[in-house]
Amino acid sequence: MSQQAAPGVGEKTPAAAAAHYRRVFLIVAAGVAMSNLDLFVVNVALPDIATDFDGASLSSLSWVLNAYSVVFAALLVPAGSYADRLGSKRAYLQGVALFTVASVLCAVAPEVWSLVGFRVLQAVGAAMLIPSSLGILLSVAPPEQRPAAVRNWAAVSGLAAALGPVIGGALTELDWRWIFLINVPVGIAAVLAGRKIIADTPRRTEVGRVDYLGAVLLTLGIGALALGLVKGTDWGWGTASTLGTLAASVVLVALFTRRSASHPSPVFPLGLLKLPAMSPAMLANLVFAVAFSAMLLSATLWCQDVWGWSALETGLAISPGPMMVPLLTPYAGKLSARLGAGVVAAVGCVLFAVGIGWWIAALDVTDHDYVLGLLPGMLLTGVGVCFAMPTLIGAALSKVPPASFSTGSAAVTMARQTGGVIGVSGLVAVLGTPGPHEVADSFDNGWWFTAAVTLAAGLSCLLLLRATKPGAAPAAKPSTEPAAKS
Repeated sequence: MSQQAAPGVGEKTPAAAAAHYRRVFLIVAAGVAMSNLDLFVVNVALPDIATDFDGASLSSLSWVLNAYSVVFAALLVPAGSYADRLGSKRAYLQGVALFTVASVLCAVAPEVWSLVGFRVLQAVGAAMLIPSSLGILLSVAPPEQRPAAVRNWAAVSGLAAALGPVIGGALTELDWRWIFLINVPVGIAAVLAGRKIIADTPRRTEVGRVDYLGAVLLTLGIGALALGLVKGTDWGWGTASTLGTLAASVVLVALFTRRSASHPSPVFPLGLLKLPAMSPAMLANLVFAVAFSAMLLSATLWCQDVWGWSALETGLAISPGPMMVPLLTPYAGKLSARLGAGVVAAVGCVLFAVGIGWWIAALDVTDHDYVLGLLPGMLLTGVGVCFAMPTLIGAALSKVPPASFSTGSAAVTMARQTGGVIGVSGLVAVLGTPGPHEVADSFDNGWWFTAAVTLAAGLSCLLLLRATKPGAAPAAKPSTEPAAKS
């Protein structure tokens, strides 16, 4: 029987190819959901972890979250490059396996610093599986269906954001260790099914050795940036520790860029940044992620610290917003095809900002009115996320060559992760430590900050108007990435 050219599909009828794609998507979604859930469930479990590890300081416990964020952000692009060289399927299965084993180790951790170390292993696994998961989807989907594949992939993250606090709160009621053990059956099933169902994916074949020094420079540079942003509030933004860490990040990234420009086999081919829509979409992704992370944290803090709700109640209160993403994603895709990604993403930013404005106008410290206070803003921001986030991810990757899918998606995810760290750090700095009579003004300041960043993201979306006109050619020219070959 002859072989069809589409990678990983083989010769199939349209119905059989669609069924195969759905099976592959479920396997990929399992890993993506598993790693994204961990970003949210650990937050709500932290107080119980502190109780269990008697004597652990708050600064030590913060590294259960911070170590994961720093390592995940730092390794995304090197892991994406690794996936493109090895093949997205093998890298994805390795990442899921490592994440699953690390989850078991987290669940049996005897004290706080061993838990931090095992969280680092989880971050390595997540950095491997996230970009390679999208690489698998893009290699299986026909070119005309790739934008929809990206939107559906992003919708999985939105669903994880919706369910994470709820699942985390429920599991923590049993024992915090269950938030890690729940990953084990999911990870095992994804590896077993993936080995059988996912076909081999394209690899980037290059002349010359891998640029290991470039990988180290980028890893240290992004790691230093994430570390400086995460710890800036604790260290003080004007201290030598913070400024020195951020300065080191700038120097390391500059050295990486210079080396990548001349190396025959760079970790991140700089030609990808010259592809239509890639650079402006990455910028818009980063800025919007600042607003998104600040919004999510502010809503959580309002429910728990101001209204005094439990972790489970808070998760249920927040979930309607992120649930809008998987529900409305198909409509956002249709609008993007008609109006262009830049317009749809900008509209999403405006809706998001209106939701934040609702909270400024309607929320009151003494009035616990969820239906008319928190919920409308939660729904508006959820619709805004649906229109903006998947659209921006799809626009950034729309012209990336197949052999660089994982590297391209890793760069976009790194921008989002970096934006998320900036958003959390910025909101914490704006909120400060208000007194009992200053809480309302403090949160208003935080929401004004979030709204201003959202509008900045909307303006950056306008840079996409020319590159993402409706009906623009979806294919990328291989010559924009001279070091890569399909």
